[in-house]
Amino acid sequence: MKLTEVAAAVIERRAADGAMEFLLGQRAPGTFYPGYWEFPGGKVEAGETPHAALLRELGEELGIGVTRADPWLRREHVYEHAHVRLNFFRVRDWCGELHDHVHSALAWQRADAPTVAPMLPANAPVLAALALPDFYAISHAGEIGVDSQLVALAHALENGLRLVQLREPTLDAPRRSAFVHAAVDLCHQYGARVLVNGDPALAAATAADGVHLQARQLAAQTARPDFALVAASCHTAAELELAAKLGCDFAVFGAVRATASHPGVAGIGWEGLAAALAVPPLPTFALGGLSRTDLDAAQRAGAHGIAAIRGAWS
Repeated sequence: MKLTEVAAAVIERRAADGAMEFLLGQRAPGTFYPGYWEFPGGKVEAGETPHAALLRELGEELGIGVTRADPWLRREHVYEHAHVRLNFFRVRDWCGELHDHVHSALAWQRADAPTVAPMLPANAPVLAALALPDFYAISHAGEIGVDSQLVALAHALENGLRLVQLREPTLDAPRRSAFVHAAVDLCHQYGARVLVNGDPALAAATAADGVHLQARQLAAQTARPDFALVAASCHTAAELELAAKLGCDFAVFGAVRATASHPGVAGIGWEGLAAALAVPPLPTFALGGLSRTDLDAAQRAGAHGIAAIRGAWS
């Protein structure tokens, strides 16, 4: 079956309470999957880039002009009638009034509580990706001390942190186990999701939400670990493709800048990140000497968000 390239838009707006909402359209009668809900967009024509196709399609379908569309996620899905590769963009700025020309209805939705159904089959992983926060904090209790890390973690959780990686290569096994148990319990008290780096057995023993695979583990993995969340560290586009093929929920990619962990090693910079990611095959967090203030630059380069060690706790 021929592969059809599609450009799809996550058109965003902020609700009155500050939550992000995105637009869905209901497929009209006389089309495939009539009545199903989808993200706006359409086929990439010959000679077009996915970004150019997105601008054209949103103008034709909705009558809006796009002023900012960040590359975000690339997924493939095989329907009965077509094999599609969906290039998703986060449309964060647009102008004009919405005037739908192709759908039966439009609806603004939230990733954590969608109210319309049924959704196109390809969209379930996309909704899960939208539910990921844009900041991924990585612990370093071995450097600052277990007690100090737990205090910093509690403070960050009180201020809204909702995704955490416990990465402690320098702690001995007993201290590492004790820290991970305490940190997982603390994260769950605040409704945050937490992954353990490199140790599926410890993740299972502590009831963590998932495991974060190191690059060497990713290369050796033949099946997705049995956790609700699985992430991976990647340094090349090929590793990103491998993480997507394995079924990882997200990846981290870097380093963007030089870091204290790898002194003397230059980062790839924002242009290097954008070139490596293009439209990435899974949600990807930029990593390497970054903080929350870098979120806008990371998203423009194609990242879902920021991952940070030292920058997470300052």
